[in-house]
Amino acid sequence: MLLASLSDSDFALLQPGLIQTELKQGTLLHEANDDIETVYFPHTGMVSLLTVMEDGTAIEVGTTGHRGVVGAMTGIGFNRAITRAVSQLCGKASKISASKFEIAVRNSPSLRELIIRHKESLLVQAQCIAACNSLHNVEARLGRWILQSRDHIDGDEVNLTQEFIAEMLGVRRTTVTAVAQSLQKAGLIRYKRGHIKIIDRAGLEKSSCECYKTIRNRIAEIFNN
Repeated sequence: MLLASLSDSDFALLQPGLIQTELKQGTLLHEANDDIETVYFPHTGMVSLLTVMEDGTAIEVGTTGHRGVVGAMTGIGFNRAITRAVSQLCGKASKISASKFEIAVRNSPSLRELIIRHKESLLVQAQCIAACNSLHNVEARLGRWILQSRDHIDGDEVNLTQEFIAEMLGVRRTTVTAVAQSLQKAGLIRYKRGHIKIIDRAGLEKSSCECYKTIRNRIAEIFNN
């Protein structure tokens, strides 16, 4: 969990304003173009960041979980949301008002540095996913998405409806069903409507596109430098 990785002094700046909350599946944390009023630190579960078109259609451009934060740029004065943030997998989180978060960041150069690194990690995701959606087939993209989700929750079972998965990948529900059944036939996952269990992670990595490893490795470099 990101909060647990903070120094005692940085955590002490945030702790008075932190409130524990539960994030149900489908919970809207903020809408694109709205002012961000609350910053979230997920403990469990996964949050999707979506780019929203004028006609209401949306596609995922990034995800975050217990190693990340939602609304972090408010800490350095950027309060307008660029994406829609939705809780895709049920979980728990700590939340803090954007105003209190900004005050804490003002008093900590290391918190400011963390925010910048986190923003870089989201940019890496957005760039890779944009290329992935344009260049790779749906089976490879679904494999990448399942693996990313697994990393956020540190578990091999992902509970999501076809509707959610279809929206994240920008495809039809029938396409999700067909591709998931193909991965199941190959022995890589077990699939029932709304539930995916990874059976062969190594095999799933081979069947997915290069984007999964690229995103994982680049984010590791950002936070380890």
